[in-house]
Amino acid sequence: MLLADERRELCDIGLRMAETGLVTGASGNISVRSGDLVAVSPGGLMLDRLSPEDCPVIDVEGYLVEGERQPSSETPMHLAVYAETDAAAIVHTHSTYGVVVASTLTELPPIHYNSLLLGGVVKVAEYATYGTPELAANVRTALAGGKRAALMANHGGVAIGRDLDDAYEGARLLEWLCGVYVRAKMIGEPRVLTDEELGQVIERAANPPAFPRRATT
Repeated sequence: MLLADERRELCDIGLRMAETGLVTGASGNISVRSGDLVAVSPGGLMLDRLSPEDCPVIDVEGYLVEGERQPSSETPMHLAVYAETDAAAIVHTHSTYGVVVASTLTELPPIHYNSLLLGGVVKVAEYATYGTPELAANVRTALAGGKRAALMANHGGVAIGRDLDDAYEGARLLEWLCGVYVRAKMIGEPRVLTDEELGQVIERAANPPAFPRRATT
């Protein structure tokens, strides 16, 4: 079976996505790239009930290489992202707070410094019908400039990573940031971190403090 390990990992990540509320039912999709081949979740199946054999393998041009089921309808978006980024895996969610923010804002501002892990401001891709070349192009634009995640207007979110676990954690972080923003808006206007403050976080991370070791006798 081609990409056997990758297809098993798709099943594991799909189960985790369902358990953590990043998807409901058969919504959302995931993929992982290995060379010129991509293993992707199939269309129409719940992500927490996948088997490796359910997950088709396609090439980067979109041709089915192995598998009896058809790839997710969002496969054009996945392939467009692979073509334009260094991503090795993609996680697309329909998480609650992500959809709330994607239905009301044009971007998610950095109200917490962990936004930097996703590239800072998270852009909201313009709305287009799911599975279309237009949506694929809009997501690609929203990820430009080294972004690791984007929201999709009135739809959901997408996170990319160096592997499936990295992309999954990015999707979880995106949902957490959206949840923090929505809850903050219930109290007042969230304070957005400035470029200077974010720069100081980057500098701090690059130069962590060194704690002295206690001398022993």
